[in-house]
Amino acid sequence: MESPKHAGDIAVAVSQAYGVETMFTLSGGHVFPLYDGAVHEDMRILDVRHEQSAVFAAEATARLTRKPGLAVLTAGPGITNGVSGVATAHFNGSPVVVLGGRAPRSRWGSGALQEMDHPPLLEPITKLAFTGSGADSIGQDVEMAFRTAVAPHRGPVFLDFYMDDLFSPSAEHATQTLSPSPLEPDEEALAQIARLIAEAERPVLVLGSDVWMERAEEAARDFAEEFRLPVIPNGQGRGILPAGHELLVTRARGTAFGQADLVIVVGAPLDFRLGYGWFGGKNGAPLAKVVHIGDAPSQIATHTGLSGSAAGDLSVLFWSLSKACGTAGVNPRAFAPWLTKLAETAAAAIAADLPLMESDSDPIHPMRIYGELGRLLADDAVVIGDGGDFVSYAGKYVEPRKPGNWLDPGPYGCLGTGLGYSIAARVARPSSQVVLLLGDGAAGFSLMDVDTLVRHKLPVVMICGNNGMWGLEKHPMQMLYGYDVAAELQPQTRYDQVVTALGGAGELVTSPTEIAPALQRAFDSGVPYLVNIATDPEVAYPRNTTGV
Repeated sequence: MESPKHAGDIAVAVSQAYGVETMFTLSGGHVFPLYDGAVHEDMRILDVRHEQSAVFAAEATARLTRKPGLAVLTAGPGITNGVSGVATAHFNGSPVVVLGGRAPRSRWGSGALQEMDHPPLLEPITKLAFTGSGADSIGQDVEMAFRTAVAPHRGPVFLDFYMDDLFSPSAEHATQTLSPSPLEPDEEALAQIARLIAEAERPVLVLGSDVWMERAEEAARDFAEEFRLPVIPNGQGRGILPAGHELLVTRARGTAFGQADLVIVVGAPLDFRLGYGWFGGKNGAPLAKVVHIGDAPSQIATHTGLSGSAAGDLSVLFWSLSKACGTAGVNPRAFAPWLTKLAETAAAAIAADLPLMESDSDPIHPMRIYGELGRLLADDAVVIGDGGDFVSYAGKYVEPRKPGNWLDPGPYGCLGTGLGYSIAARVARPSSQVVLLLGDGAAGFSLMDVDTLVRHKLPVVMICGNNGMWGLEKHPMQMLYGYDVAAELQPQTRYDQVVTALGGAGELVTSPTEIAPALQRAFDSGVPYLVNIATDPEVAYPRNTTGV
């Protein structure tokens, strides 16, 4: 027998109007009407084993589809368990709406189960956190949540409802999903940036995640190609220039950033991943001038001196900046010697890495894994990184061939994103390879959600670099103190058997010659499959920063 219509139906219908197709959740009585609404409105419900995975899945959905993601969390611990996911979405600028349950209005203040005032907890890490004002306003409240989440600069919004309001009747709501008006960049600011490019000899263009999220990847690529600017991608900017593109100089990153005289950063914060905005100064070179470009004024850096900045719709901005560069007389041929130097540096780095990419060392060098994986990845493969040292190698050696195919936790650096991201990737890209790269430390945060992959028939290839330690902490601690504590894990733990016990499949690999066949079996299996590779614990990723 079908249940009567109620406020939960209205909330789901508004979500669908904003393009939501899947509700990620973990079952809880406070939000039953939202589930019932999903049944009435034919929205997919995908339930997970930990609320963090629900929010991570919603966030990955937003980042892969460029539509808002939806997570539904029950009251109290359901919401507190999801906080790390919300914080990750906040730092990544991901449009995620989290709808939460709340103890009944009629019992508020009397100690009902899981009674907690959630919005104050979520306010610092959301664009907006609020409680619905009543059953009659459900439609307007949910519409406000989505409209706020998708407006530049994008980000998460939290909205909870009193339980009795959700169960109550509510009037139909006519949703107006108006796109935000494009923010036009300031013409004089663009003219100044164009003059800086015209004066430069060694420019570098950095393309960040917001270029992808703003659907500006084509405009960005056209701009780089028109003016022959060397490009380094950041975050989901990876793939905007595909692997092998002549302007892509990722492997010459140190030289590019160290010797540049102008660095133009678009759609990425000037955080630890980009040296906090300090470039140049290498081998006697002066410090580089820095230009920062964002999708909203709030994204322009204030902690360092800038030579130029602009904010606005990034597609419009690239097109307008192209015009301004023409007016300023930017000559693409002037950058040819610099581009040649970077291309030669990148080629030398790739050649120097080849012996380790093909290494037969035993224990296994992590780079051998990436040498084998690179030969198996399809052009549209979605690659997800969740870990420290092991995933740092991925950031260096996995170069996407298409935009929108790379996911990592972003600047918040939260471990445990991997399974939630994998769930979303398989739903969003049903015909693509989905590859999750896990450190053995990261595996401990969310591996139980393999059960979710199995129950919902979502095949994912998981590769665990298993060195029996928290490598990102152990090696620096050894360097600082000559000893380490709280950095050991069990060597060769059988995470593959955990996956098998949950209904998937997997195997342990201890020899370099076994890597390629094991990976091929994983891709051929059609089930969640974990290749658990024992790597050399003595090998530390050669990082230049710890992010502090």
